[in-house]
Formats: sequence, C-alpha cells, structure tokens
Amino acid sequence: MRISINEIKDMKQKGEKITMLTAYDYITAGIIDEVGVPLTLVGDSLGMVVLGYPSTIPVTIDEMLHHTKAVVRGTGRTIVIGDMPFMTYSNISDAQRNAARFIQEAGAQTVKLEGGVNMAETVRSIVSCGIPVMGHIGLTPQSINQLGGFKVQGKSDEAAARLLEDARALEQAGAFAVVLETVPAPLAALITRTISIPTIGIGAGAGCDGQVQVISDILGLFTDFVPKHAKQYARLAEASRAAITEYVREVKDGTFPTEQQSFSMDESILDRLTK
Repeated sequence: MRISINEIKDMKQKGEKITMLTAYDYITAGIIDEVGVPLTLVGDSLGMVVLGYPSTIPVTIDEMLHHTKAVVRGTGRTIVIGDMPFMTYSNISDAQRNAARFIQEAGAQTVKLEGGVNMAETVRSIVSCGIPVMGHIGLTPQSINQLGGFKVQGKSDEAAARLLEDARALEQAGAFAVVLETVPAPLAALITRTISIPTIGIGAGAGCDGQVQVISDILGLFTDFVPKHAKQYARLAEASRAAITEYVREVKDGTFPTEQQSFSMDESILDRLTK
C-alpha cells in the first residue's frame, strides 16, 4: 500500500526528516521504492538529464506522462509526484485538466507546480478536484529566463518577505508540502518553522523538513558539473565508462563471450546439416 500525504504531514509533526528523490524510469524507481524513500518526483528535470534539452522549458506533458507511467509501474509504496511542465497550468482550466491527466492516465498520486502567491488560486482549484498538490518556490527553473539565471533567491529584505508570503499562500491554498529551492538556509528554516506543511529543500539547508535531490546528481552520472547543493554518493559515470571500455576490449580480443555466456546443442544435428 502506498504512503499517504497525511503520513508525510505527520512526519513533520514528529520531527522525522523526509526524503525525496527524482526518478524517470522503471528500474530506478523500483530501487528508490525498495529502499523506502517516501516521495518520488518525476521531475521536469528529465528534460535536461534524460532527454538532453538545455533547460526544463521544452519538456512536454506527453513526455512527462510517458516517464511518469514507467515510474508508477516500478513502485508500490512511495508517493509518485508528477511535475507539471511549463505552460501546462497557466490558467485554471488547463491546470485542472493536465493535473487530472497525471492522476488518471499516468497513475501518479500527486502533482507539483511552481509558483507562490501567483499560483495560490490554481493550487486551490486543483486540490478542490481531489488532487494533492506540492508547491515549489525559490528558484523556479521554469521561470529561469525571468529570474536571470540560476541564482539564490530571497537574499534581500523584500525577496525574503515575498518567499515567506509565497509559502503561506501555498499552505492556505491547500498544498500538502512545498519545495524550497536555492534559498538561504536561515530563511528556509524560518519558513519551515512558520508554516504547518512540510518543506522539502534543495539547496536550502538542513533546517527544512526534508530534502530532495536529482538522482543523476547523487549517483554521479554526470562528471562535468556537480551542483553546489548536491553530493555525489557514488560515481556511476566512471564505473560505467570502465565497464563499457572493458566490454569493448573483450569483444575485440575474442575473450567475450565465453562458454559461460553461450548455449550448447546436440552437435550431431550440425553433422546432419552438412551432409
């Protein structure tokens, strides 16, 4: 049985830290589910780390639904969150319809969207349809052109007050949790203490109720760039490169496959074939 959003809310009340990871495919989702991560986000970050786009903006809802279906098939306990891509919730009618597609077509349990005060009514409208919503404020990648790049948000008096207002607006609109991305740690801690719903930080310090990371970052699948907020718990790109290099060498020198990777047959059949 899948974890409920009420259990996630209870974790905040109990002071139990919440973990969340991204997943984009069946195999990875299964591993995340097996180790007990309660929240799995099919993030629109798949545009950059899976599909090779320069940003999250080109990702379509059909691409998101395709990957969400795979993640749902690979899990049985974690809450699967479908990340609503750019311009799929620009008005309430589109927001409700597209959120419903994540639940009805892809099998997700919740959706996530970016924005605070400006998205409060949209969040409220989706929640009113019976669909749980996770908010996302601070650095919002879908607005990266407007923000002027990947910059820390909330450093000035005005910006900090605006983020606190955003968090409160999402709480009042019925969001069950909110992601705080690239926010100064002291401000994120203040927001966490102020609102009753869980905060999930990414580049927002240890004072949040939980943490989310992109799976590709923590597994070390990219070696050219590691975000400041990420920690590599493995270096799978290096391990993969070494394994593939060894495979190529063995095929070329004839040491793979061996009898162990081959199938036998009654060789008398071959004799009859050649007569």
